[in-house]
Amino acid sequence: RKWHVIDANGAVLGKVATTAANILRGKNKPTFTPHLDTGDFVVVINADKVVLTGNKETDKVISTFSGWRGGQKRFTPADFRAKHPERLVERAVKGMIPHNRLGRQIFKKLKVYAGADHPHGAQAPVACEVA
Repeated sequence: RKWHVIDANGAVLGKVATTAANILRGKNKPTFTPHLDTGDFVVVINADKVVLTGNKETDKVISTFSGWRGGQKRFTPADFRAKHPERLVERAVKGMIPHNRLGRQIFKKLKVYAGADHPHGAQAPVACEVA
């Protein structure tokens, strides 16, 4: 499997997530098979500098529910970015891959980092443009 690196600096969140999801699933390969994991690894850097269009940074509401009584939490992307800037990208990509065992296996190949450096230099990742 190949390794790809996506620089999210100044890029729109949805476009970064779409590009990453397509590479993770293997849709960019002629050997794509829907029921097999044919995708490559993806490293997203500068996740803290990803851009949301419009007023979504303050107006959009992200809800999570733990399953327990009183376990519902609500955040705006600005709050989410302040605590965990990587999870904003991870959450967007997770919504674009299958929601089953194959999707969980595919999601493990996504590595997201808030800064510009990552520990995967030995894998010689190829730079990938955001569509």
